Amino acid sequence: MSENSNREARIFSVETRFQRMARRPGGISRSQALENAQQKIEANKPEFEAFLDSELRALVDLMAKVRAGTAEPQWAEAVCSHCRQLRDIGTTVGYTLLTFIASNLCEILESAGPGAEGNLKMIDCHVDALLLARQARYRNMRPDQLPELSGGLRKVAEFVSTAPDDNAK
Repeated sequence: MSENSNREARIFSVETRFQRMARRPGGISRSQALENAQQKIEANKPEFEAFLDSELRALVDLMAKVRAGTAEPQWAEAVCSHCRQLRDIGTTVGYTLLTFIASNLCEILESAGPGAEGNLKMIDCHVDALLLARQARYRNMRPDQLPELSGGLRKVAEFVSTAPDDNAK
């Protein structure tokens, strides 16, 4: 070691181009930027709606193939992928009930891993709940407005997460 090893380290900050640009005068306020983003989302809502419907239809079709025994071996990952899409777009357009249901199913499938195939009834239950959440009557509801549904789905998630792994040795 050198003789200067007992000295304290010098900390200095480096200013990035982004930081310089962010401090420049001009632009719009945060509240105006959020308002503009919300207006864009509202303007694009029909496209989001169509995408939500196509993802939900793909999920329903996939589950029909699973029940018929004609699905690909990696079908559980495909179900999880559709749920992630539903969750993310549902969040964007403000459908909290749909987001809650899709998020719940994502968590279950991700935690169950390869054992997800054994939970067909649980997946069907969530798919039915997603179909319900897409109906006009329930579209803008929050999970706390449907305590029986949200509580039941939470219990299913708890059961799956605490169930012993049959594949564990």
